[in-house]
Amino acid sequence: MKLPMRSASGQPLVEVIERFVRSRTGGMVRGLHVEIVDDHVILSGRASTYYAKQLATHAAFDAARDLPLTNDIEVC
Repeated sequence: MKLPMRSASGQPLVEVIERFVRSRTGGMVRGLHVEIVDDHVILSGRASTYYAKQLATHAAFDAARDLPLTNDIEVC
């Protein structure tokens, strides 16, 4: 089943997910990049703590509805 790549407001889903992650992490993820490939959300960037990475995961899950998610954010 192909899910829509736009939010209910018509905004691209990638932008909605990115906004959620930035908002919930308070900018703790540097170089945040969100992409959707084959109905799969992929997060990438850098964070200084695992907590920030975990916050990003939860924010993306909340925004991405039922799409599977991979968090490739590097903790360094």
